[in-house]
Amino acid sequence: MLDSQYKMNLIKIGLKIGYYRKLSGMTQEELAEACELSAGYISQLEGPNSYFCPSLKTLFIIAEVLHIPAYKLLDIED
Repeated sequence: MLDSQYKMNLIKIGLKIGYYRKLSGMTQEELAEACELSAGYISQLEGPNSYFCPSLKTLFIIAEVLHIPAYKLLDIED
């Protein structure tokens, strides 16, 4: 079972993905297509009650598509 802090960190990463996606003006479908992922996968990542853990490769791809450094998705302290 995931401890509560780990779950919270996964939620924060997903919320950051959603934040930067919206900031770039993309829909979940557009981000998914650009990353060669499914819209359902992006939805799972961004879900505020989802504890879905993406791979580092996926995070790097998402960051590249959103034109941000990958660390911004992992910086959960701000």
